[in-house]
Amino acid sequence: MNFPLISVIIPTYCREEPLRDSLADVLKQDYPNYEVLVVDQTPKHQPEIETYLKELAAANKIKWFHLSWASLPGARNYAVRRAAGEIILFIDDDVQLTPGFLTAHAKNFLEKPEVGAIAGRVFDRMKLGDSGGNLQIEYLPPQAMDPGIAWYYIDLVHTIKPQEVLTARGCNMSFRSEVFTKYDLKFDERFRGSAVREESDFCLRLRQTGYKIWYDPEAYLVHLGEETGGCHDISMRSLKYQLTFYHNHFLMGLKNLTATQALRLYARLFDCHVLGRPPCNKSGSPIKIATRGVFFFLGFLKALGTVFQSIWNDGQIYTRMDEQIKMI
Repeated sequence: MNFPLISVIIPTYCREEPLRDSLADVLKQDYPNYEVLVVDQTPKHQPEIETYLKELAAANKIKWFHLSWASLPGARNYAVRRAAGEIILFIDDDVQLTPGFLTAHAKNFLEKPEVGAIAGRVFDRMKLGDSGGNLQIEYLPPQAMDPGIAWYYIDLVHTIKPQEVLTARGCNMSFRSEVFTKYDLKFDERFRGSAVREESDFCLRLRQTGYKIWYDPEAYLVHLGEETGGCHDISMRSLKYQLTFYHNHFLMGLKNLTATQALRLYARLFDCHVLGRPPCNKSGSPIKIATRGVFFFLGFLKALGTVFQSIWNDGQIYTRMDEQIKMI
């Protein structure tokens, strides 16, 4: 087997022991050709974690980058510009891996030239708990490839058969490097807050190149879903989270979908997240529905403003900051 260089990218924000444990699992991989890039947006680590990271960097086991700002898509772009690999693989800072994880990702690119991205399986503790852990899906329904409604049918937790998919999950996804070099794709740094849908937006644009996204359940990891750190720099109950959640969904639709697809997405978004119907199963209290409706409307207006602003500003603020620093 050929062993193309894999760049493993780990954006991290305010995670301590989970980051240390995730790195330990990466460094136990049996794949012979990989590098590890840690994009650290944590203002201040615990002393023992700081020491651990310094020791790994000094031993050239990781490339450790400190940033003064926090943005998940911005961190991804920052690392891609410094990655040397033929394969770019993203994982979260709160995951558990088995030794064959990198090999499982790499073999797909070697065997399937039509594939530009691999979506790995995610054993998500929260979702497995909700389902009782016994649900198994062989093949996703046709709706899972429909960009208007796919987001309510894509299940990369319980699905057990390899197949083409519409998107990957950000905590376990890999790409051919030419996606970033030849096609000049970048993660959109306007997806802020929890950055929800930033990987979906990227994958929709990737598919426009003609490349397919392939799901491989053998390329699996365990996602711990820590309640603090990571994307959880703001509470899910906060006003800022609610606003960015709807903004990001509307932005993804306005950028990538036809008018019909976008309307279907927004209708499902309203039905599920505002009215609280399944699979969201939220409170049916009139006050809570009205409150969620206000954020739905404000999020739409904010997304319209973002798209309008893109006429003169593409929103890649962290990429531009990095480019300006390199020029100095």
